[in-house]
Amino acid sequence: MSEDDFPDLDDLPADAQVGPGIDDMDFAGHRSGFVTLVGRPNVGKSTLLNAICGEKVAITSDKPQTTRTQVRGVYTRESVQVVFVDTPGIHRPRTALGERLNRTASAVLSDIDVACLVIDATGPVGPGDKFVASKLTKDAIVIVNKCDIAKKDQIVDQLVRSAKFEFAEYFPVSAVTGEGVEALVDYLVDRMPEGPMYYPDAQVRETPDPIWVAELVREQLLRITREEIPHSIATRVTEWEWPRVRVEILVERDSQKGIVIGHKGEILKKVGIAVREQLPEGAFIELQVNVDKDWQRRPEAIERLGY
Repeated sequence: MSEDDFPDLDDLPADAQVGPGIDDMDFAGHRSGFVTLVGRPNVGKSTLLNAICGEKVAITSDKPQTTRTQVRGVYTRESVQVVFVDTPGIHRPRTALGERLNRTASAVLSDIDVACLVIDATGPVGPGDKFVASKLTKDAIVIVNKCDIAKKDQIVDQLVRSAKFEFAEYFPVSAVTGEGVEALVDYLVDRMPEGPMYYPDAQVRETPDPIWVAELVREQLLRITREEIPHSIATRVTEWEWPRVRVEILVERDSQKGIVIGHKGEILKKVGIAVREQLPEGAFIELQVNVDKDWQRRPEAIERLGY
C-alpha cells in the first residue's frame, strides 16, 4: 500500500466526516488496546515483538540502539486486537540522537493499556532496569527474556529481583524459541478493554514500505560492520519507483564511507542481496553511500532523518 491510496485530507470539504469518531462507534463486544515494550538496550524487545506477531515487523541485531523509532506490530484474533509498540532502549545518552531515542521511548508510556518491562535473564537487574521501572505504574508487568540461554537459577534470581518492583505479573519467556510467549499473549489479550479494530485483519506491520526497506538495509549493515560504525549509520529511501528503489546510506566521516562500501563494493553487494531476499521477487535495490558529518550530534539532521 502506498501514500497514493489515501485521500489528501487538505482537499476534503470543511464539513466532511472521515469515518465515525471513536466515541460514536458501537464496539459490540470487540476488545482492543495498546501494549508497549520498554527496557534497556539489547534485552530483546524487537525479537519478542516479532515472535508475538508471528512475522518480522522490527529489525534486530546484537547492537545497542537498533530500534530508533516507535515500531508497531498488530496482533489480531477473533474479537480482539492488540497493538504492540516496540521502543528504543532507554540508556545514558551521549549524543543528541541518544537523547531523542530516550524521549521517544518515554513518550509512549502515556495513553497505553499495559506497559511491559523487558529484562535480560542472563544479567543482573541493574540501575538501568530500575530507572525504567520507576517510570511505570504498578499495573505494568515484567517479562524476563532470553530464558533459552539462561540457567534455571538465573531465571529464578531475575524473577525474585524483579518482584521488588511490585508489578502486576511476571513472565519468563524466550523470544527466540517462543517458550512462554503464548501464555504472555493470552494474559495481555485478557487485559484489553472494549475497543475498535484499529487495523485491518491481515495487517501486521504498520511501518510504510519505503521506511521498511531502508530499515532492512540498516539491519544488514549493523550485522556486517563493527566497532563505532553501526551507530554512525542512517538509511533512507530517496527514490521509490517500484520495483526499483534507491536507498541512501549516511555515515559521519569519510573514513567510514570506504568501510561501508567495502573492497570493490563487496559490503554493499552483500547488503543488497540480503535485502532483496526479504522483498517480493523482482525488487532492485540501489545503494548509495554519502557523508553527513556528525549527523547524530546535530538535532536538525536527526529531525530530517525522521528519528
